[in-house]
Amino acid sequence: MTVNGKAVSHDVEERTLLVQFIRETLKLTGTHVGCDTAQCGACTVHVNGRAVKSCNMLAMQAEGAQVTTIEGIAAADGTLHPMQQAFHLEHGLQCGYCTPGMVMSAIDLLRRIPDPTEDQIREQLDGNLCRCTGYHNIVRAVKKAATLMPGA
Repeated sequence: MTVNGKAVSHDVEERTLLVQFIRETLKLTGTHVGCDTAQCGACTVHVNGRAVKSCNMLAMQAEGAQVTTIEGIAAADGTLHPMQQAFHLEHGLQCGYCTPGMVMSAIDLLRRIPDPTEDQIREQLDGNLCRCTGYHNIVRAVKKAATLMPGA
């Protein structure tokens, strides 16, 4: 598979989850494990451009795929992705545990719905749980990102 633009190849046990492969084998720890049941969204990454919960997918299922983690969305020079900028500007995080998954899901949302309503944002991010913020600033951050990512 290709992870964040770099080809990677490793032998893994058949039962290795994609999130385990990302965190333990590749040492990309920005992708978090929150529930191991695909309910919280902390492990969300992009596989072939689509947001998926990596705790619910085997690493072997991603063979040949393009995988992007939170570490792979900023520019090579360190410039934040517009969604990361928006989360920063709108204070869309507190403890930060859910933030990588939330950001990855929100990017996918704007790819599909470039100018979502507040209700659409809340509905589309329903699979990502935040126990700290109450979601108001997260929704504002996604709206802000929509202005920074025209046509997403």
